Amino acid sequence: MMATTSGVVAAGSGRCFASPLARALARREGLSLSGLLGSGPLGRIVKADVLGALAGGSMSPSTQGSAFAGPAFDEIPNSIGRRLIARRMTESKQQAPHFYLRIDCNMDPVMQLRSQRRQADGLRLSVNDFVIKAAAMALRDVPAVNASYSDAAIRRYRQVHIGLAVAVQDGLVTPVITDADQQSLAQIAATVAQLVSRARAGRLEAGAARGATFSISNLGAYGVREFAAVINPPQGAILAVGAGEPRAVVKDGQLGIATMMTVTLSADHRVIDGAAAAQWLASFRQHLENPQSMGG
Repeated sequence: MMATTSGVVAAGSGRCFASPLARALARREGLSLSGLLGSGPLGRIVKADVLGALAGGSMSPSTQGSAFAGPAFDEIPNSIGRRLIARRMTESKQQAPHFYLRIDCNMDPVMQLRSQRRQADGLRLSVNDFVIKAAAMALRDVPAVNASYSDAAIRRYRQVHIGLAVAVQDGLVTPVITDADQQSLAQIAATVAQLVSRARAGRLEAGAARGATFSISNLGAYGVREFAAVINPPQGAILAVGAGEPRAVVKDGQLGIATMMTVTLSADHRVIDGAAAAQWLASFRQHLENPQSMGG
C-alpha cells in the first residue's frame, strides 16, 4: 500500500515512491532518493524534486551536507541602493546596445603640469581632476556624445554635467560636477573632494547624484589597466579610466618609456554613432595630452 500524504516510501517495502524519470535521473547522478520529499501526487518524487535536490535547494534534513547540498554561504541583505543599482544596470544592458572604443593617452604632460602647479601655488590636482576637465571639454567639442535617447527624440544637452562614480559601503553613488566645462581645474578639484567626502560619509544631499549628462568611472587607483563600464541611463555614454603606468612607446621612430593610461568609452548606439564616439575620444586625448588647453 502506498503512502497517502507526503511520505515517499511504499509501506513495508522500503521502496521509494518515484516516477521512472526521477529514478533514472537520480541513478545517473548518484543521488539517493531516501529521505527526499516528493511534490507529485500522493507525495510522489518527480523530476523537479530530483533537480532541486541536485541544486541543493530541495533536500530533506537527512540529506543535507551530502555532496549535492552545495557550498555554505552567508546572506547579506540588499540595501535600497544595491537594489536600485541592480535594476538600473540590468535595464541598461537590456535596453541600450552598448559598443566600446578604447584609446591610450600619454599622461606625462599631465604629470609635469601637476608637479609645476604644486610647486608654484601649492595646488594639489589629481589625475581624475584632469580627466573630468578633459571629458567636459570634449563633450563641448562633440555635443553628439552629450546626449540621451528616447523613442520620441534624441536629447542633446546644453550643459555639461559629469557624474563621477564613487565606491561606498553598500555599492556606489554618482555625485555630479555641474557645468564641469565651465569650472577651472582648481574648482573641479575642490568640488570633487567635497562630493567624495560627503558620499563616503553618507551625507550626500538629495539631488546631488542626479542630472548628469555623462559619467566617469575610474578604477586606476586599484591597479586596473582597463575595463568597460555599464552606461548609467538615461545617459548615452560612460568613460572607464584605467591606471597610468610606464609603458614602452615608439615616438619619431625611437623606442622610449612614457606614462600611458587606457580609457574605454561605452556608448549607446541608439544615440551615438561610431564616428562621433571616435571624434570624442580624439578630442579627449588631445586635451589630456595638452593640459595647458584646460586653463587653470
